Amino acid sequence: LNFSTAWSTNAVSMCHSAGLHQIHRIECSKRFLIQVKNKDGEDVALATDEAKKLTSVLHDRMTECEYQTPLDSFNIDVKPEPVYVVNVMEEGRKALEKANNDLGLAFDDWDLDYYTTMFKEKIKRNPTSVECFDLAQSNSEHSRHWFFKGRMVIDDIEHEDSLFTMVMNTQENSNDNNVIKFSDNSSAIKGFDVKLICPTDPLCSSVFTEKRLLRHIIFTAETHNFPTGVAPFSGATTGTGGRIRDVQAAGRGAHVVAGTAGYCFGNLHIPDYDLPWEDKSFIYPGNFASPLEVAIEASNGASDYGNKFGEPVLAGFARSFGMNITETERREWVKPIMFSGGIGSLEHQHIAKLSPKSGNVLKEICEPAGAIIRVNDFQLADPTINTLELWGAEYQESNAVLIKSKDKDNLQKLCNREKCPVSFVGNITGDGI
Repeated sequence: LNFSTAWSTNAVSMCHSAGLHQIHRIECSKRFLIQVKNKDGEDVALATDEAKKLTSVLHDRMTECEYQTPLDSFNIDVKPEPVYVVNVMEEGRKALEKANNDLGLAFDDWDLDYYTTMFKEKIKRNPTSVECFDLAQSNSEHSRHWFFKGRMVIDDIEHEDSLFTMVMNTQENSNDNNVIKFSDNSSAIKGFDVKLICPTDPLCSSVFTEKRLLRHIIFTAETHNFPTGVAPFSGATTGTGGRIRDVQAAGRGAHVVAGTAGYCFGNLHIPDYDLPWEDKSFIYPGNFASPLEVAIEASNGASDYGNKFGEPVLAGFARSFGMNITETERREWVKPIMFSGGIGSLEHQHIAKLSPKSGNVLKEICEPAGAIIRVNDFQLADPTINTLELWGAEYQESNAVLIKSKDKDNLQKLCNREKCPVSFVGNITGDGI
């Protein structure tokens, strides 16, 4: 109820374009009439456990929920949880230990000692709950690659190179055609001189002129396995969307061209199509969609998102496997794999991001200058999101742009023309904080 869908955003946008500005949200619901009869043909009530099983297959658990009665309002009473201060200055490490347990930060002893010293003796102020959560994310395996960058000790002998160094060193023995490597949202290799038609004034309708530009080739890939396993269609769409964002955010902005998608899942058990190796006695987790549903809906989701953003899915692969290898060993993609790959193009003059100067921005591209970000200026589809969730969320499809203050009006004109909402949510400070 609290989350405004993409379908609603499009519908409301059409209403506003038609002058119906009083409309703020429209949602599409489904109603099911379910009648249960006994062997004598008499109507009987549906048992609670049977009702739960039935509703679980009638809706997408990631994007939909059950309503016992029709809605008459979108208003909700839930209030976002406020930001609070972690009192390290007075309570020391104990305050961080409590925040670690309350927020599920997964700090170990080294982390707790390090951050206690950092805030108490170096920064000399208390951190907020949001800062602690951000530190946990920034120092996670996902961001820092502790495992791949860690010391490699084999048979009690420490090797000089880490796994990550070994991966990067492959570039020393390959073609020297890298334009971007290990430093941005996507990688890029040297491209070609191409002929383009470009508008003389991109802010309005204008004459197109012919230009020749050097455009490089971008490659990027991503997996979105768990979300696709839980809700195949929407999980696959965000996997594709996040990877499209990585193309768009490479350098100072790049163009999407085409995509590919791949799926690995367990035994399909297609109705009326029994296969000898598919054992019907296999048990699957109740929180995952069936492999057959993943095969159909994930493929639909990836194509749906890509096509809507001008990136057609041109190729892909699918693998289905599940078998008892021995009497005690079963091998199967119980949690499915959703792979999304893409190709894009990038103008040579846009290879490197510019250094941030005093002006607008989000946290990923304000380093090392520092910034003030106004969380109340974000446009949110969910009014219950608190500051910690907003700051720590990994937005798959969001793009942040660093612009000079004098260019705000030009960006607003572009967004108005494209009917694209824009929020100016912060300013570069230049003080490194």
